Amino acid sequence: MAQAPRGAQGIDPVLVVVPTYNERDNIGPILERLLKALPDVHALVVDDGSPDGTGDVADELAKADERIHVMHRTEKAGLGAAYVAGFRWGLSRDYATIVEMDADGSHAPEDLPRVLAALEDADLSIGSRYVPGGSTVNWPFQRKALSWMANFYARVALGTKIKDITAGFRAYRRTVLEKLPLDEIASRGYCFQIDLAFRTALAGFEVVEVPITFTEREVGQSKMSGSVVREAIVLVGLWGVKRRWQQLRGLAKKG
Repeated sequence: MAQAPRGAQGIDPVLVVVPTYNERDNIGPILERLLKALPDVHALVVDDGSPDGTGDVADELAKADERIHVMHRTEKAGLGAAYVAGFRWGLSRDYATIVEMDADGSHAPEDLPRVLAALEDADLSIGSRYVPGGSTVNWPFQRKALSWMANFYARVALGTKIKDITAGFRAYRRTVLEKLPLDEIASRGYCFQIDLAFRTALAGFEVVEVPITFTEREVGQSKMSGSVVREAIVLVGLWGVKRRWQQLRGLAKKG
């Protein structure tokens, strides 16, 4: 039986997964903007035991709005683990599309309709800072340079054409997450984004990038750290070596 075109499969219902750690002042406004921009989506707040009471705020929001759900985790186990837990929650239900979005306001919910619309002809849609029309606002030079170098390094090491492979604002069709080996995802920090996008492309799924404006958070502290950067450098390098070795073995067998 021939497969239906992607557009015919539809993207609804949509679940937006929002990991949180100490985002008490941000979670309410960002969910309000999200549900105003897209009234039919659902949001899952995945809170890693925030000591500032973010989880309690999310619970109150969920009581007042059936579109909001909350998952409480007992420890700060990293961005990757939080997203995988959120993905599993969504896959255990009937959501056709699962979205990643930060809680700090850096990802504008108003851009999400365009990110979702791009799934008409794709399996993964990435809100990108580095395609024509994409931009960053209020980022210091050091952060811009680090982000640009991280994406350049990943493209060269992995041989991918994705320009913003570190981006954390993205929408997956359910079929992608069902096929990817989520149990094997070991990356915990922002390297998780590289890992998942790379695996998606290698699995033969169509990846598109949609220009967005990324705005630096106004409240709270960034979760970026030296350990997160080191994890990305080491893992991406290892993945790149592994891919090159597999390519060489494939050429040797053909020869």
